[in-house]
Amino acid sequence: MGVLPILAHSHTDDVIRIIPLGGLGEVGMNMSALECGEDIIVIDCGHRVPEEDTPGIDLIVPDVTYLEERVKHIRGIVLTHGHEDHIGALPYLWPKLRAPICGRRLTLALVREKLREFDLHREVDFREVECGEEIAFGKLRVRFANVTHSMPRSSALIITTPLGTVVHSGDYKIDDDPPDGERFDEETLRAAGDEGVLALLADSTNVRRTGRTVSESELRPAFEKIIGEATGSVVIGCFASAAHRHQMVFDIASKLGKRVFVTGFSMAKNIRIFRELGVVRVSDEVLADLGVYRTLPADRRIVLSSGSQGEPMSALTRIALDEHRHIAIKEGDQVILSARMIPGNERSIFRMLNHLYRRGVKVITEADARVHTSGHAYRDEMIDLIQMLRPKHLIPVHGEIRHLIEHRRLAIEQGMDERDVVVVENGQVVEISAQGIRRAGDCPAGRVFVDGVGDVSETVLRDRKHLAQDGFLVVILAVDRQSLELTAGPDLVSRGLIYLDESEEVLDQWRGIVRETFAELPKESREESSVIEEAVRAALRRHIRRHFDRRPLILPVVMEV
Repeated sequence: MGVLPILAHSHTDDVIRIIPLGGLGEVGMNMSALECGEDIIVIDCGHRVPEEDTPGIDLIVPDVTYLEERVKHIRGIVLTHGHEDHIGALPYLWPKLRAPICGRRLTLALVREKLREFDLHREVDFREVECGEEIAFGKLRVRFANVTHSMPRSSALIITTPLGTVVHSGDYKIDDDPPDGERFDEETLRAAGDEGVLALLADSTNVRRTGRTVSESELRPAFEKIIGEATGSVVIGCFASAAHRHQMVFDIASKLGKRVFVTGFSMAKNIRIFRELGVVRVSDEVLADLGVYRTLPADRRIVLSSGSQGEPMSALTRIALDEHRHIAIKEGDQVILSARMIPGNERSIFRMLNHLYRRGVKVITEADARVHTSGHAYRDEMIDLIQMLRPKHLIPVHGEIRHLIEHRRLAIEQGMDERDVVVVENGQVVEISAQGIRRAGDCPAGRVFVDGVGDVSETVLRDRKHLAQDGFLVVILAVDRQSLELTAGPDLVSRGLIYLDESEEVLDQWRGIVRETFAELPKESREESSVIEEAVRAALRRHIRRHFDRRPLILPVVMEV
C-alpha cells in the first residue's frame, strides 16, 4: 500500500476541528473541512439546485470565507464520489482555494469534464487514488474504502490523524448484490473499527426509513417486464449519474433487439465518460443516434433521458411539452420515472407529469412498480455501519435538521453515550480532543447564489422576489440644476403592481405624494440625486404598504436638466 505525499508539516496539535460548510441542516451542497494543527483537508465541494424562492438562480454553493482566510493551510480537496451535490461547486469555489483535488478515477474524470467547461482543467493538480492506497496531507492521511451507492466508485474516507481515526461515510448503502460486483468494503471498515475509530461522520438522508434499501439488481425484473411488453416507445427518466441503471437498460435492449436513444446534455456527457472508463458497456448496435429515432418502429425505441426532476429546459420536460427536436411521444407510449422526488422539486415534477398525461402516455413511477431504489442507507444499514466501526463519537451529516436529530437518537439507541453524539448545522464548529467532543463556536457559513452573471447577493435575490411577488414602480423626475425645482414629471411606469390604463386616479395620488415629498426637501438636499431618490422611495413605500398591502420594488430616477 503506497503513500502519495502532497505536503508535509512538522507542526503537531492535540485537537481536531470539524467545520461543516454545507449539507448539514439541508439536503445537498455537501462540503466540510477537517483541521488538525496547520493542516486542513476539504471533504467534497457540492452545490444544490435552486428552489422556487430563489428566482433566476442557476445553483447555490457554500460560503467558503472560513477556508479563504486559511487557504495556505489547505492541503487538498478530497472527493467521496461524483454526484453534483458533492462536486458541483468546484468550478466556482476551486479558484478561491486552489488546492489539489484528490479522488478515484471516475470521480476525477467527471470533475475534469466539469472544469473543462470553465477552462480550469489545466490549472488543477489532480491526485488519482484508488481503494487500498493512502494519501498524505501533512499530518493527515486518507484511505478510500469502496461503498455501494447509486453512483459507481463511491467511497468512504478513513482519515488517520494524530489523535485517532476519523471515518467519513460519504453517501452509501449496503448493497450485497451490486450490478457491477463492486461490493461494500465491509472488511476494510471492520478492520478500522477493530483498530479504533475516534469519530464517524455518517450520512443521515434516509434515517426515517426503516429496514434496508432494495438492491439495484432487484430493479431488473420490473424493467424487463415493462420494456418487454411495450407496444410503443419507452422513455426512461433517470439521473445522468445512474450508471447501474443505464447499464441495465442497455442490457435489456440488447436482449430484446431494441435500440436506446440518449437525450439530455448531462446524460450524453456522463454516458460518454462511463463508456470511456469501462463503467458502462454498450455496443454501437444498441446505442442509436437521435437522428434515426423517427425511422424505427415505436416498439423498438427506448429513450434514456435526463430531467427527472422536471427542470424547465431539461430533455424530459421538452418531451412532455412535445417540444423536443427528435423525440415525440403519443398514446400507447410509456414513460418510466426512475428517480426519487428531491424535496423542493415537487411542483416542477407534477407539472411535467401532467403534461405527460396530456400526451396520453402511461406514466410509471416507483409507486406503481419497482423502478427506483435509493442510493442512501436505511436505518438497519446505519446500525450496521455503527456496529462495524464502533466509533467513540458520531456526527450526523447530510440531511435536514430532522434527519440529523433522528440519526443521533438512533446512535444512542445503539448504546452510544448521548454526550458523544453531536448534532451541528452549517457553520457550527466541532472540536475533538482527549477530553471529548464539544461545540466550539461558529464560523462564516451560508449560501452563495450563482447565476449567469456570477455570484448573486441576498440583496439581488430579495429584489427578484419583490419583482415576482409585488412588481415594480419606476418614478422619473426632471430637476433643474440651477433652480433645483421640478421641471417635468413625475412620470410613473409600473409592471406587476397595478393596471395603468384603469388606475389613473391612483397614479395621480402617487404623483401628488412624489411632488409633496420633493417640495418638503430643503434646497441643499435637492442637490443630491440620491437624497431625492431615497425620500421618494420611502414615501411611496409607506403609502403603498399601508393602502395596498404590497411591497413593490420602487426605482426613482432623477434626471438633471
